[in-house]
Amino acid sequence: MDVKTTLIPGVVVIKPSRNVDARGYFIELHNQQAFRAAGIAVSFVQDNLSFSLKRGTVRGLHFQLPPSSQAKLVCVVRGSIFDVAVDLRARSPTYGQWVAEHLTADNCEQMFIPRGLAHGFCTLEPNTQVAYKVDEYYAPECDSGLLWSDLTLAIDWPITAEEAVLSDKDRKLGHFSDFVSPFRNDGD
Repeated sequence: MDVKTTLIPGVVVIKPSRNVDARGYFIELHNQQAFRAAGIAVSFVQDNLSFSLKRGTVRGLHFQLPPSSQAKLVCVVRGSIFDVAVDLRARSPTYGQWVAEHLTADNCEQMFIPRGLAHGFCTLEPNTQVAYKVDEYYAPECDSGLLWSDLTLAIDWPITAEEAVLSDKDRKLGHFSDFVSPFRNDGD
């Protein structure tokens, strides 16, 4: 597997090895030993799958507050997404900055997002499925997020606000300027 760093410390893009033959291909999406060797030393406890019917569906920017913050490993099973991570770690040199990757089912790349970052994505085609592993169970009392279109964050989304398909919950998320970070530089 190839591991590419990003501008935000701890956020990496992983390209698994692809074994191709006449039948198609085989990919090992997660191997704890290989991930640990690459510096990703988390134990995943839950797998999630989302399906988005329409292009332009935005999910996020989501995160869980301590003590139940989560690291995520995101991959696309079908379709493609614009995947975003925003650094919320108060002592981080990249606090308030974002990175994005174009993840597709065809390229099989994954993005690892450590604890202390918000995560969101926008579907780039209809009928997109996104799978992600997390290292902490869902805790509704710690569920939080930021508005996807927050002007302070200035994320360069590939859609306009009019094109965005959002949940009622995501429409009502708060602004970064009002956010007081509970995250240290190590995520909690």
